[in-house]
Amino acid sequence: MTDIWPVARPRWSGGALQERLRTLNLITTVPPVALAGVASLVLTSDSWVHVVIQAVGVAAAVATAERWTAGDFLRVARPCLVVTAVMWLAGALTDAKGAAFGVCIVAAFLIPPLQRHRFAALTGLTVFVAALGAANLLVFGDDTPYRLFQYVAVPALTLPVGTAFVFLNQRFYDLIAELERSRERDAELAVMRERMRFAGDLHDIQGHTLHVVKLKVALAEKLLDADTGRAREELREVHALVGDTIVQTKELAHAQRRLNLSAELENAKNLFEAAGIRVRVDREGDAHPRTGELLGQVLRETTTNILRHAQAGRVEITLAASGITIVNDGAPESGPPELSGLAALRERLADHGGELEVSRRGGRFRTAATFRDLPDREESR
Repeated sequence: MTDIWPVARPRWSGGALQERLRTLNLITTVPPVALAGVASLVLTSDSWVHVVIQAVGVAAAVATAERWTAGDFLRVARPCLVVTAVMWLAGALTDAKGAAFGVCIVAAFLIPPLQRHRFAALTGLTVFVAALGAANLLVFGDDTPYRLFQYVAVPALTLPVGTAFVFLNQRFYDLIAELERSRERDAELAVMRERMRFAGDLHDIQGHTLHVVKLKVALAEKLLDADTGRAREELREVHALVGDTIVQTKELAHAQRRLNLSAELENAKNLFEAAGIRVRVDREGDAHPRTGELLGQVLRETTTNILRHAQAGRVEITLAASGITIVNDGAPESGPPELSGLAALRERLADHGGELEVSRRGGRFRTAATFRDLPDREESR
């Protein structure tokens, strides 16, 4: 039967998780085995010989149970199976009916971890244990029905019952381990999502700023000979913009950053005008307090995309209570209509009950962020 025993391996991975589960397993497995073994010894031993035989079997069973909770029990369980089998044979020959406890418990721990042939192993071990008990009939010929029941039937029933207990115990702790691993995976995913959010916010701040700085420096370079005062003004704005970006980056690092939608509208208007793009801003309503920051992020990302990727001559920004719409001309006819930054923003809006629609038609690019079913402003306060 040695060809069907599995290779011993740790049952769980992860140091802290393994220690917690082993502690719980020790509490719920080893004490019941020890108490049942001691009870069997006390109730069925008739002599010191019986005590010694059964004590050895109980010790082997407890040692196997303890190693089983650690996931490294085969190197202990195999010799213990041999020892307890010898003790059961000695018990059957000396009329120690409780000596079957050790071999039944050790065998019960060996069967559930098998990857295959569990039923065959259970059947073989049950027949083996019953055959050892039948040796009692060779020595004691009186009261045969009682001895068949006590030394053959009872051990043959005890082994499957013990195996079922160990199997259910193993499945229970496998389930706990899987739940713990799922919780750890959820925590890791939450950390990854937060890192992605932070990276997106950092991109919004510094990517936008760097592009604006590039435009303003190029403009200042053109004005350097023709209009020195205007060139100085552009450079002062670059200095202020870089300083503001440093402040925003620090606020982001300390989770204090908040975008002001009105400021973003004014900033976008100034940037478009500085780039020679005509811009019209229609304020049909004020954004809901709960959505202002997200709409500011949409406006900032869209502004950066227009300045980078479009040959826009006109931009129309419409702000309503339910969202914001930005339409620009000069959109390229080829390439995907959706950019990566907007794709990330779409997920953020969806998490807060919003929708982001991006479309291109006739050289016009339309970005619309909409929030539906917003609570009343008075209720939000």
